[in-house]
Amino acid sequence: MTDAADEDYAYLTTTGRRTGLGREVEIWFALEGETVYLMAGGGWRAHWVRNVDADPGVELAIGDRRWRARGRVLGDGGEEDARARELLVDKYERRTGRTLEGWRRDGLPVAFDLEGEPIGGAPDARDRS
Repeated sequence: MTDAADEDYAYLTTTGRRTGLGREVEIWFALEGETVYLMAGGGWRAHWVRNVDADPGVELAIGDRRWRARGRVLGDGGEEDARARELLVDKYERRTGRTLEGWRRDGLPVAFDLEGEPIGGAPDARDRS
């Protein structure tokens, strides 16, 4: 899993709450143990957040691996919320050289608990380089 944590992006596939179709987004992430953290800069306005709220069963692709996962919207100010913000901001401030305090303060963190072993390679992984 350490190799996966070093990747720049995750690819989240949700089920569209209106269409029932798969919807994929490329997004920054942090990985701790068997949990992947994402943060929506637009909060509840982000369609992927609303899709996860409606149907928490998702697929996450990181590097050349793909997992099934269950999403949980955080944003409650608790310990896991704070940890998600810390992991994400620390990772991407180092990578971008930018201050991301506004994102830390205003973003909405979402946790994804990975379900078991990877289910295969990331679809179209060759096209993402």
